Amino acid sequence: MWRYLVGGVAALLMACAGVLLWSGLASRDVRIPPPPAAVMAPVAAIAPASAAVAEPPQATELTREQKRFSRADHDKDGKIELAEYLQARHRNFDKLDANHDGRLSFDEYAAKGEAKFAAADADKSGTLSPVEFATTRVVRKSKPRCAPVARPVAAAPAEGEEDNG
Repeated sequence: MWRYLVGGVAALLMACAGVLLWSGLASRDVRIPPPPAAVMAPVAAIAPASAAVAEPPQATELTREQKRFSRADHDKDGKIELAEYLQARHRNFDKLDANHDGRLSFDEYAAKGEAKFAAADADKSGTLSPVEFATTRVVRKSKPRCAPVARPVAAAPAEGEEDNG
């Protein structure tokens, strides 16, 4: 038990020392010197200063909830009525109600699952092996991400020059 106590005290002391060190460094006015011209020359050759830099797309001011509200408010009157609120559920129900009788039987409800099982059962044995079952996982669409920024590659030193990097 004493080991845990000593370990906790040691962790607390290290955290306090880190905070004090961080605040001490932050309070000093430390200036970082600009990089030497020899380092900046290859970068300037790759991206001249006259090149137009495209502005990044600006985010809208709407919050997530405001966007969700806007999607649900179909008539854009600033209010969501019950019919608007349930519209997506009606659409999903209609997709499942194959015979459109307004009633959802278990067969209609399970049709998609049965089709997914049949597609995963590659050997048509009526059972799924672990490998076959792995194919049934839900694949979610990923959100688009920003394109990676191309970074300049440093040129190799010429003959007779030393690599001081």
